[in-house]
Amino acid sequence: MIQASNINVSYGKTQVVFDVSFDVADNENLCILGPNGCGKTTLLKAVAGILPHTGATTIDGTDTRTMRRREVSRRIAMMSQSQGVYFSYSVFDAVMMGRYLHIRDGIFGSPSSHDRDFVAQCLDSVGLADIAKKEISQLSGGQLQRVFFARTLAQEPQIILLDEPTNHLDMKYQIELIEYLREWSGEDGHSVVGVLHDINLAMRLSERMLIMKDGRTAALGIAGEEVTAELLRDVYGVDVVGFMRDSLTKWEGISAR
Repeated sequence: MIQASNINVSYGKTQVVFDVSFDVADNENLCILGPNGCGKTTLLKAVAGILPHTGATTIDGTDTRTMRRREVSRRIAMMSQSQGVYFSYSVFDAVMMGRYLHIRDGIFGSPSSHDRDFVAQCLDSVGLADIAKKEISQLSGGQLQRVFFARTLAQEPQIILLDEPTNHLDMKYQIELIEYLREWSGEDGHSVVGVLHDINLAMRLSERMLIMKDGRTAALGIAGEEVTAELLRDVYGVDVVGFMRDSLTKWEGISAR
């Protein structure tokens, strides 16, 4: 289980996350939703230990501040929505970077046959096995996003923190990614905490949601229970459920033809 308790984050003198808490059990997912600028990504980075903050994050009851960074990285992997490409590695080598925590001597060590087989499995799971030798500088934005996800899987974490993982992906791969995450988190004590803009994809990944507004928790719970139509209207400033209902009516009209 991962538990974030009373997380506060500031940029200089400006506080942007206020006393946010949540927990995610093994084989459970949580989606963090809210309008732009509400603190979703900042909260995720604090939980990952990337940003200074107050409050605590524990994994199976152990405070991450008492763990070595290498040990934390073996338990938590974060995939950000914007990751730079500074060298033109092959797709295979880019994903292999996720294995360095498991390789003796890290980046100075040599991958074992198990490491190479594991990377090959990760590439196959995201549909990139056929371009493993291609340079990542030649990839489309959607392909590159899948490379980063495969690299996250190669780290072999217990918990994946995702910041807008479906960015740059077309609909086919958005759906496949969410379905893969659902399958992955259903086994071996895995968990996913994902920041998403697309509410439909978020509900597909998890019914349990943390809704944020102005850096604070607006709701934490199940869609239709703690997360209501009225609450979403207040958070987003628009009738979210009404819009979804109108869209569904149009889709039903298309499917009936």
